[in-house]
Amino acid sequence: MTEQRLPGDSGPPADIPYRLPWRSSDVRAGAHRGKREGAGGFFRDVAPLLRSPDPRRLDLRVSARDPFEGLHVRRFEQKASVIVYALVDVSASMGFRGASDKMRIAADLCAALAAATRRAGDAFGLIGCDAAVQPELTFLATRARGAEMEMLRRLRSFTPSGVGTRGLVDAAALVGGGRKVVFVISDFYMPRQEIEHVFGALARHDIVPIVLSDTLELEKLPRWGIMSLTDLEFGRRRLVVMRPRLREAWQRRSRRRRADLISIAGRFGRAPFEVRDQIDWDRLGAYLGGGAA
Repeated sequence: MTEQRLPGDSGPPADIPYRLPWRSSDVRAGAHRGKREGAGGFFRDVAPLLRSPDPRRLDLRVSARDPFEGLHVRRFEQKASVIVYALVDVSASMGFRGASDKMRIAADLCAALAAATRRAGDAFGLIGCDAAVQPELTFLATRARGAEMEMLRRLRSFTPSGVGTRGLVDAAALVGGGRKVVFVISDFYMPRQEIEHVFGALARHDIVPIVLSDTLELEKLPRWGIMSLTDLEFGRRRLVVMRPRLREAWQRRSRRRRADLISIAGRFGRAPFEVRDQIDWDRLGAYLGGGAA
């Protein structure tokens, strides 16, 4: 159940439901469909008693119809938990502040995800990356509330300054084996080949790409004017004479980069979810629940 909110209220909801399109193999009981047999959950099938020796679930109707007079029992899925990670791009481009504050949005997303996983009985971890994995932003998955509060405090106070996103690839080793849900939160200002490397390194997991975009970066650029621009990745400033052809070239390149991301993400299972200036929590909930992005 989710909290009822007034129209136009963009604050975080009480819960963000997320549905897995796959079955968890985790041995810990949880809220998701699992691969293991257990005492409750969805009905799976009927099996011979010798294969599943639990006479408490004897199915008399199926047993009576067996021409070989065998006994059969009902089998059920054991609901299971999952491990959820948020890999957050903390490179310098994430420090841009225009119509929004990307790092604040990333922290708000992680706070909502951490609360949702805690209520579902899942474990949550966070790893911040630029050119390398940032040790002060590395928290392996846990169910401890204290660790959750500390990871969010550090993320909110972090100032992006690094160049590159190679750390997102390196973080895959920390996420480890066994299928997990991995949110990749980034503005995805990276070459196509680098995006390929990130998704390839996380290929065994359920990758959920969250794109943070600010309309003042490209969409609302003036058609004419002299602008002082700063390259956040390298710290360089320069004057640019903006004109319609240059504006259109930048926007065309941005559309091409977005198309590349959609194409790559589609091959790995999920279309990206875009946050433009602020989080639409209702749309995010529909996306994570299986709706369209």
